[in-house]
This record gives sequence, C-alpha cells and structure tokens, in this order.
Amino acid sequence: MPANYDNSKWFYDQLSGLVFGKTLIRAQTYLLDRIKPGSEILIAGGGTGKILEAITSIYPSGLKITYVEVARKMMVASKKRNTGKNEVKFIHDAVENIQPAVKFDVIITPFLLDNFTEENLQKIFNRLNQLLAPQVLWINTDFQITGKWWQKFLAGSMLLLFRIVCSIEANKLPDIQNCFSRNSYRVIEQQTFWGDFILTASYQK
Repeated sequence: MPANYDNSKWFYDQLSGLVFGKTLIRAQTYLLDRIKPGSEILIAGGGTGKILEAITSIYPSGLKITYVEVARKMMVASKKRNTGKNEVKFIHDAVENIQPAVKFDVIITPFLLDNFTEENLQKIFNRLNQLLAPQVLWINTDFQITGKWWQKFLAGSMLLLFRIVCSIEANKLPDIQNCFSRNSYRVIEQQTFWGDFILTASYQK
C-alpha cells in the first residue's frame, strides 16, 4: 500500500513546531542562498510549502521551480504560498513518476529520503539522478543518528507514527550519507541542527 501523507496534514506543521520549534524550517532553508539566480530547480517532497516562501524571500523573481508533492492536501497548502515572480510548476505526484522536459540545476529534498528503506532509497536516488544536470547542486535535509540514545528513540517514535498514520515503508532511518557517497557525490557544505539529529548538506558530483 503506498504512503498517504494526506493523513498527516492536520498535524504536520503543528507537531513539528511543538517538538522542534522553528528548527526544521531553519534546517531546510540553511543553504538556499547558495542557489544561483536563474536556476531550474526541482523541489521533491516540499510538504506544506514553507520552503517556497523562504526561497522567495531570497529570490523574489527569476527562478523556475518544479514543485513535486505526492499529498493532495499538502499541495493545496503549498499553492497558497507566496512565490513572488518566480515561475512555479506544481505537480501532484510521486517524484519518481514525473517526466520533465528539462534537466535541473538544483534539487532540494527536504525530509524526503528518510521515508524509504535502504533498497528503495537507491531506486529513488537513481531516478532522481536521471533528472539532473551534470553540475547539479543537491541540497538535502534529513534526520540522522550520530550515536546519541535519544536520537534513536525519537527517530523510531516518529517513524512509527508515520507508519501508522501514513503507511510509510521505513522502520529505521536509511544511511542517506552513504547513498550520496557511493553514487559519487561529495559534500560541499553541511550543518547540523537540534543536537546533530538533523543534517542539511549540499552535494555535487
């Protein structure tokens, strides 16, 4: 059964704010100013679209953004965000299903890749790679385990909640950094948040 993130719309922003405050949006937006003006951008799994307003605050115009979100209710919320004079194409679908006519200069995956098992993470990664220009800037934000006991407990609790409510497939966090490494991506810049539980990094081949 495919994941249904619409089931989380009613608590998504509220719960994340209660637990993490503004940390999640700070992490997602940390490297956005590294985007070059005029870029063709793919945002995969943008949730309720707060990242669109963060991008617009830096680049009020000149960007071409393809915004892909599988949850219908999340997409409805995203379309209400201020995108300035940027050109935004909204696609309600899973990112692995899209067939864009362009190659993207920048890809942003905010809290997307940790929803998958190790096996399916590689499949999604391979599909995303096919959509990207050779010198793509990949900005990824996800949770990670760095050895602290509470990280494993909190990650397990969150994944269990989303497994019950949204039927996601993951029951533990996949090794996302290793996935980038074995696919010949190198870290350009990175920053951790919330006791190292959240990692935002930019990658290039």
